[in-house]
Amino acid sequence: MIETDRRRALRAGAGLVAAGALTTGCAATGPTAPARDRPPAATTPRPARPAPAAAPRRFPGAPAQISHGPRTRPQVALTFHGQGDPATAKALLAQAEKAGARITVLAVGSWLDAHPDLARRILDGGHDLGNHTHHHLDINAMSEAEAHAEIAGCADRLRRLTGSIGTWFRPSRARTATPLVERLAHRAGYPHVLSYDVDSLDFTSPGAPAVTRTVAREIREGSVVSLHFGYADTVAALPAVLEELERRGLRAVTTTELLT
Repeated sequence: MIETDRRRALRAGAGLVAAGALTTGCAATGPTAPARDRPPAATTPRPARPAPAAAPRRFPGAPAQISHGPRTRPQVALTFHGQGDPATAKALLAQAEKAGARITVLAVGSWLDAHPDLARRILDGGHDLGNHTHHHLDINAMSEAEAHAEIAGCADRLRRLTGSIGTWFRPSRARTATPLVERLAHRAGYPHVLSYDVDSLDFTSPGAPAVTRTVAREIREGSVVSLHFGYADTVAALPAVLEELERRGLRAVTTTELLT
């Protein structure tokens, strides 16, 4: 009889231990709130993807190859061939933005491959971004297949980086495009080829004062000016060029704005 009572007591104690384990959980040290009373778990919001860049536009009444905008408004377009040291490019962008100017950058595709962050940097500054071929070779001297590859190669890089092929196409190592290159640009999605009426000649490294004098001598309402990233003379000349524009009451805008 004594042995039977002992067994009953042991079974009762084991039941109490099991009940306690079910109540508190294996590793719990106190009561756990019901799931419906718990605050929702914090979630990290996904960063918003930047909107795609603007696509090329057709400007009714404008020629297939555009060298300047309307001569009736106090606006000009400063256009830069996008290549060279990225530090120089960033310095030029910062100078333009400090003066409230907006520019147009015609980027080389291989340059974008090496410095992909610059595509978004240009767009975030409110500037135009366009296509200046993939390798910056003499596109007018190429075969149809080679020229097409140069245009399409840069367009593909721009699309991958920004969601757009860019707003403009400018032929490399040429002021204007041949009929073949013009046709290939249209086929790639560019209604117009962007030329210019003022050549700063900054790529000849004539010194900053000479760059400023050339631009000041030739620029007028509606002008499209050819300049380059990658040249120290251009960085040094830009503040004086912008001051000259302000003195004449001219405003530097994107090429898209110039023609709108």
